[in-house]
Amino acid sequence: MTIQSARLLTFYGDDFTGSTGFERLKAIGAPFCTTNWFHSPLRAAKWAVNPSSRRFSRGRCDQQYQSGDRNMTKIALIGAGGKMGGRITDNLLKTDFEVAHVEVSPQGKANLSDRGLTAVEASDALNRADVVILAVPDNRIKAVAQGLDNHFKAGTMIVVLDAAAPVAGDLPDRKDLIYFVTHPCHPPIYNDEVEPEAKTDFFGGIAAKQHIVCSLMQGPEDSYALGEKVARAIYAPVMRAHRVTVEQMAILEPVLSETIGATCVTIIREGMDEAIRRGVPEQAARDFILGHLNVEIAIVFNELKNGTFSDGAKKAIEKAKADLFRPDWKKVFEPAAIVQSIHDITRS
Repeated sequence: MTIQSARLLTFYGDDFTGSTGFERLKAIGAPFCTTNWFHSPLRAAKWAVNPSSRRFSRGRCDQQYQSGDRNMTKIALIGAGGKMGGRITDNLLKTDFEVAHVEVSPQGKANLSDRGLTAVEASDALNRADVVILAVPDNRIKAVAQGLDNHFKAGTMIVVLDAAAPVAGDLPDRKDLIYFVTHPCHPPIYNDEVEPEAKTDFFGGIAAKQHIVCSLMQGPEDSYALGEKVARAIYAPVMRAHRVTVEQMAILEPVLSETIGATCVTIIREGMDEAIRRGVPEQAARDFILGHLNVEIAIVFNELKNGTFSDGAKKAIEKAKADLFRPDWKKVFEPAAIVQSIHDITRS
């Protein structure tokens, strides 16, 4: 039988929180155990009782539970209360994965508490985990991974959310671990979203659909499916999951998306600011450039059927590229440049 430990919050308006709440749950026959640490709110929500014609219809877990189903994937989420960890926590709450939330910072623990969750010790979480997600900044991956190395069981899948640390060699030199790297593409500029929440979910992972990239860096081929399943869950809702190598992922980020994409967008913003400084009304400048970017990106990326720049625009582009960019700017794709960029990221 599944053993559950939960603070079940909704019972037609009644509050089941706190020790008194647990006593009331026991009184109506709810199965639970206060010492277990894995958390799966989907299972708690599915549990229902009907004492005295009152039906328990919704629930949420504050304390963790451990399922008796040994086939259920157990996840240890490191940095569960952080910026990215919080997003992942929220998405995993919608799944039936069993999750142990590991967090050391006071603010991170407070963020978990706001979600009705309690942080657990890393050693306890890793002792039972099938999958470990490292939701920590790139420049902390090495210290965190090395610090936890003795607790990683052989065969555990370590999920890293960016290619930088793996390419930099920051993961433990363990052939008995599975390394899976994944990163979101973020919601595309051109999409079919209609709901306001999705249209303003620019980062993704909340309401807007996005694509993702995945790489099985190390481990048996049949473990890829589990890695992609976890990736789809933490970045949900997901459309396409592209399988790439870790080296290809490093080309995508930092090179393509940050070194080139973010830099060019920053220059565009600085250009808008300069136009405003020279007397163009701020709102006019903003409306003008964002509108033009919409159609210009559509033309360049073939989103606009038969779309093309005017002859005047083509001449402006040809001349401006020589003024704005060095002739050898594509050297940022060279392996040495990528290594240096990753070093700057992971050692900052």
